[in-house]
Amino acid sequence: MANLLERLKNEILIADGAMGTLLYSNGLDNCYEVYNLTNPKDIKNIHKAYIEAGADIIQTNTYGAKRHKLKVYGYENQVKEVNEAGVQLAREVAGEHTFVLGTIGASRGIRQCDLALEEIVAETLEQAGYLLGTGLLDGILLETYYDVEELQAVVKALRPLTELPIIANISLQEVGLTASGQSVVEVFSQLVLQGVDLVGLNCHLGPYHMIQALKQIPLFAQAYLAVYPNASLLSLDTTEESTYQFSSNAEYFGKSAVLLAKEGVRLIGGCCGTTPAHIKAAKRALKGMTPIDKKQVTPLVEEAELFPRNSKGESLVDKVKREITVIAELDPPKTLDITKFKEGIQALDASNIAAITFADNSLARTRICNLSLAAVMKNNISTPFLLHLTCRDHNMIGLQSRLLGMDVLGIDHVLAITGDPSKIGDFPGATSVYDVTSFKLIELIKGLNRGQSYSGANLKKATNFTVAAAFNPNIKNLARSGRLIEKKIDSGADYFITQPIFKEEVIEELAKLTSSYEQPFFIGIMPITSYNNAVFLHNEVRGIELSSDFLNSLEAVKDDKEKCQELALEESKRLIDVALQHFNGIYLITPFMRYDLVLELSDYIDKIKQARIL
Repeated sequence: MANLLERLKNEILIADGAMGTLLYSNGLDNCYEVYNLTNPKDIKNIHKAYIEAGADIIQTNTYGAKRHKLKVYGYENQVKEVNEAGVQLAREVAGEHTFVLGTIGASRGIRQCDLALEEIVAETLEQAGYLLGTGLLDGILLETYYDVEELQAVVKALRPLTELPIIANISLQEVGLTASGQSVVEVFSQLVLQGVDLVGLNCHLGPYHMIQALKQIPLFAQAYLAVYPNASLLSLDTTEESTYQFSSNAEYFGKSAVLLAKEGVRLIGGCCGTTPAHIKAAKRALKGMTPIDKKQVTPLVEEAELFPRNSKGESLVDKVKREITVIAELDPPKTLDITKFKEGIQALDASNIAAITFADNSLARTRICNLSLAAVMKNNISTPFLLHLTCRDHNMIGLQSRLLGMDVLGIDHVLAITGDPSKIGDFPGATSVYDVTSFKLIELIKGLNRGQSYSGANLKKATNFTVAAAFNPNIKNLARSGRLIEKKIDSGADYFITQPIFKEEVIEELAKLTSSYEQPFFIGIMPITSYNNAVFLHNEVRGIELSSDFLNSLEAVKDDKEKCQELALEESKRLIDVALQHFNGIYLITPFMRYDLVLELSDYIDKIKQARIL
C-alpha cells in the first residue's frame, strides 16, 4: 500500500468519525481511552464500522491518553499500556488496506490546564513515544488544539522524532480566527514552516462554519488541508431527559463534504456527533471527485483588526506611582436596604479617596451585585469605582459579559480574583464555577483591551481596563511567593492589592520582596471594631494574626467601646506609618459598614501626604 502522502497527491481520502459519540451511545461513559484495555471488543467494533462505511483512515482511541488526563481516573501508571493497546486494536481491524493515525489530543482547551507548557510537551512526547514505538502507525494526528502556543511547541518537539506524516488540527470558536485572535491562514502558514504535512480544523464547529473558514485558506505547496467537522452545532434536546445532542444529518454531511473538497481539502473525517452513517454519506458524495490544485481565496469579511485603547483619565497606577494614593472598599449589602450603603458611598466620595472598591460576594457570601450598585451610584458621585470580579461565580460567558457591561458603563478599573470556594459561604451547596483562575481572567481582560474577545472575535472597540491582582501576604514563607507575583505580572497585572495586614513585620518583609517590581502595591489596612472582632480575626480567619501586644491592650479595655476603638485606630495608623515608608498605595477596608473609621484613617493619610508636599 502506498504511503499516506502519496495517496493524497491524487485522491481525497475519507477518515473515520467520532469514537466517544458511539461509546456513549453504547452506555460507556467514563475514561474512553481505558476501554482499550477493559472493552477492546467495543473499540474494534467501532473501528470496523467506520471501515465498512468507507473510511480510508482510522485513528487510535488515544485522544486523552496522556498522563495527567488518565490520572483523573486513576490510570496514570498505565499510559504505555493504554496507548499501545489503542494502536494494536486499530491495526488489527485496519489490516494492510486502511491507514492508522495515532491520535494525540490537546491539553489546553476551553477549560484551563494547570500544567506548564514544558510539562504539557513532556507528557505529549511520552505519549507519542509509546504510539510510535509500536511501529504500526501511518501518521500522527494532533487534534482539538485551541491554543496555538501549545500546538506549535508540540510540533517543534515532535517533528524531529518521526518521519511519519503529522496532521495538526486546530479548533476555532470564531470563523477564521483562533482563540488568540490570529487568522487561520497565519497559523497554518507557521505550522507548514514547522514541517506539518497536513493542516486542518476539527471540533466545535459544524460543516457550514468550517466551509466559511476554509474559504480564506490558500492551497499550500508543502502541505495538504484536512478537516474533521462536528456533525452540526450542539443543541439541547428537551423532549426526554434534556440531553445535549447533534443533528442526525448524514445526507447534509455528505453534501458538505463536496463543498469542503471544493475548498481544497484532501482529508475529510468527522468529529463530535458523527457516526458511520456520516462517513458513508461523505464517501458516497465524494465518489469520483479528485483534489483541486488551484483555488480562489475569499478573504474574511471582517479581518481581525485590533483597535487601540481609547484615551482616558489618569489611572490608579499612574497616580500611585507619583503620590500617596488611597482606595477604600465598601462591601455591598446583604439585604435590599441600601440606605446606609448609599450614605457611606457619598461620604467616601466627599473625601480624597482615589477609588471606591466593591467586593464580589466576598467570602462566598451573597450580596447585592456590585455592578448593579455601581450603575445606580455612578452618576451621583465623582470618585471612580474599582469592581472586584471573581471566577467562582461566573463562567467564561458571564465573565466576558460582565466586563463588557462594565466598559459600557465607563467603569475601567477591575480587581481579578479567583474567589473563595462556595462551600465556605452561606450557600455551601452552590457550585463554584472556576472555568479559569485569576491568571487567565487577567489575560482575558488584557485581550479585551486589544479589542479581542476570549474566543478571538473582533469586538470593534477596545476596552480600557486597568487590572489589579490580589495578593495575600499573610502566609508562611512570604519570601518564596515572588513566583506567584511574577506569574500574575506575566498574565498582565498592572498593580496589586493586598489582603489586610495586621503586623508590622509582614509589611517590612513584603517591602523587601516587592522592591524590584515595577507594579505598585496597595497595602490592605482594616481597622478593628472591638475586642471580640480582634479575637475572631486572630483565631478564626485563616492567615490573619494580630500582634500579642495589641490583643493584650484591647483585652485590658474590652468593656470600654470608645477606648477599644481608640486603640484600634491607633494600631491602624501605626501600620499605615510603616506602610508609607515603603509604599504609596493604601487600601482601606471598611468593616461592618463603619465608613466613619475609614474616613478617619483617610484624613490621617491625607495629613501625611500634605506634610510631605510641604
